Amino acid sequence: MTDAENLLWSKLRRKQLKGYQFYRQKTIGKYIVDIYCPNAHLVIELDGGQHYSESGKEKDSIRDNVLTKMGVKVLRFSDREVFENINGVMERIWSHL
Repeated sequence: MTDAENLLWSKLRRKQLKGYQFYRQKTIGKYIVDIYCPNAHLVIELDGGQHYSESGKEKDSIRDNVLTKMGVKVLRFSDREVFENINGVMERIWSHL
């Protein structure tokens, strides 16, 4: 896990957020997602620099569309956002639970 994933995971593990269970590196279909909450049908993806290239954006868009068609909501945050605004990230996640 990246440093950003570790920081966010420290806030989500052990049912700390509304009592919801989250899982790391969960397989959904043919994808491995960063963090998944099955009860909320919620995927959380943390994006480092490679996600901002044209090919990275295209792959993420395709992946998000497939997951959405499976009934899963995808939230994306940049690594930087996690480090600089963890409270805002947590509020956004909270609002989707």
